[in-house]
Amino acid sequence: MASKLLLRPALLSVLIIVSSCSSLYFPPPPQAPLLTQKGEFSGGIHTNFSQNTALQGAYALGDHIGVQGSASFLRSDKKQSFFGSKNNRKYEEHSFGEVGLGYFTRLPDQRVLEFYGGYGLGYGKRTESREGVSKTLEGNLEKYYLQANFSKKESKTWHFFSRDWPVSYGMALRASYVQLHDFTIDGKPQEPEDNIFLEPISFTRISVLGPIQFQMISGSNFGLRSRRYLKAANSVFQLGIVVNLGGQEGMR
Repeated sequence: MASKLLLRPALLSVLIIVSSCSSLYFPPPPQAPLLTQKGEFSGGIHTNFSQNTALQGAYALGDHIGVQGSASFLRSDKKQSFFGSKNNRKYEEHSFGEVGLGYFTRLPDQRVLEFYGGYGLGYGKRTESREGVSKTLEGNLEKYYLQANFSKKESKTWHFFSRDWPVSYGMALRASYVQLHDFTIDGKPQEPEDNIFLEPISFTRISVLGPIQFQMISGSNFGLRSRRYLKAANSVFQLGIVVNLGGQEGMR
């Protein structure tokens, strides 16, 4: 009987260790401002079902040079599983900011091609509790990224609610090198981790009113290195609103 009582906390600790292997990195959605000329501004706000919310902005410094920046935040306190006990909780906290500089150009067929490189900093924390036993992981994040954005020539018009809604499409590929440092588990220092992520995404934009567009981002996240706490475990699916002001007209 005593051995069973001793075994139960050990098993619970193992379960928490296994379930805590989700990544501490929640990727901000790749930003595709699709700038077209000097003085143009692009801004947006996005979120997803994981409550990972991002604010984004970009500005064309010249006819082919643009800057971009974003800040993302996540605060989540929920059950570990949909059908699980409400006493088995999972708390996640994530903050991340990044800035980038890049080149953009308008192609002869009115499409837009962009290339950006940038740097980011952030913080991640994750606490899971099961049957009164908890485990907390936290650390700082550092990131370098390269990204290419491309708007497709194909466009459509959807007709519903007695109105035409112009729809455009695009794609982006982001490669990121991310480091997890100052990493602790229950306050005890751990070995740092790093990984290389590839995030191919596609986006659909629906014109709502004037320069305001509804945007849906969907894609994948691949980690090229096998890591326990810094891996491609979180979605890049996002829904949001994008606004472009001061740009050229046409498909993009």
